[in-house]
Amino acid sequence: MPVNATLPYDDQNIFARILRGELPCSKVYEDDWALAFHDINPQAPVHILVIPKAPFVSWDDFSARGSDAQIAGFIRAVGTVAREQGLVEPGYRLLANTGPDSLQEVPHFHVHICAGKVLGRMIVSPD
Repeated sequence: MPVNATLPYDDQNIFARILRGELPCSKVYEDDWALAFHDINPQAPVHILVIPKAPFVSWDDFSARGSDAQIAGFIRAVGTVAREQGLVEPGYRLLANTGPDSLQEVPHFHVHICAGKVLGRMIVSPD
């Protein structure tokens, strides 16, 4: 059972379907632990999503239920994507939304890698 019970894992979510090969993606990286691809609605000049190849809903779910190998493999994949895409210099931002307050849209844990311009200091609250 996922830790974040407000968002149960839905095996028909878009990322699960991409992992099963039912939907295409613009892949930039894949290994045993993760798949990385360009976001279809980019919020920065470079906007890549990295998803684990297992059914986790969110960061808290992944960190609680993921094996040491899954967690290490996923984190290494994120770093590899950043390096291979040439993002280490001048820099990039990692973002992982969890739950309704963050406006998480897909109930499959994923990290956004955003880069390609100055992104500002922090996220501005809509309030």
